[in-house]
Amino acid sequence: MDNMKIYNAVRDVPLVAQKTIKGGRLNNFTDINPMWRIHTLTEQFGPCGIGWKYEVVRQWNEPGANNEIASFVEINLYYKHGDAWSEPIPGVGGSMFVAKEKNGLYTSDECYKMALTDALSVACKALGVGADVYWADGTKYSQRAPEKPKCSKCGAEITPYKGTKGEVVSPEKHAAICLKNFGKVLCVDHARDAANGEGAA
Repeated sequence: MDNMKIYNAVRDVPLVAQKTIKGGRLNNFTDINPMWRIHTLTEQFGPCGIGWKYEVVRQWNEPGANNEIASFVEINLYYKHGDAWSEPIPGVGGSMFVAKEKNGLYTSDECYKMALTDALSVACKALGVGADVYWADGTKYSQRAPEKPKCSKCGAEITPYKGTKGEVVSPEKHAAICLKNFGKVLCVDHARDAANGEGAA
């Protein structure tokens, strides 16, 4: 087996599955749509339960500052290689059960679900899932911002602009629209030309 086969197959994240985080400690980092991970695992190994699966090892809560409570989920991820299952790939994820907000303490009834999603993303990293995004972002302890989308024709960085209805179109949204319509990222001018059939190649 090529040691890099799986890693190289799952490292790239399409722009439509990326969203820039606004605010908080992870400001300007990239959030990856969790369904893209499910799609990628299924594409590589087969349906969940047949080609890949996970087991919940434990769930628990930990007290935090200011009467907050954090919830954690530990899982083992497995994938099928030939007729054999892999060794367990561990992942631990967390989310807030009781969080302090501006209006007081808020209790989440989806904390374990979100912690499970986080744990799955951690386990998937070991296979290289989304590696290019994590490589560009660094870690949540660094201050490196993700690279902004650029026009594939002129290299210009895509910047926010107002749409036809006055709404602000983010670079990521513009890039996703271009990929859907033209199969590549284009700046506003080149996207307009492509839409009019001018210089689309």
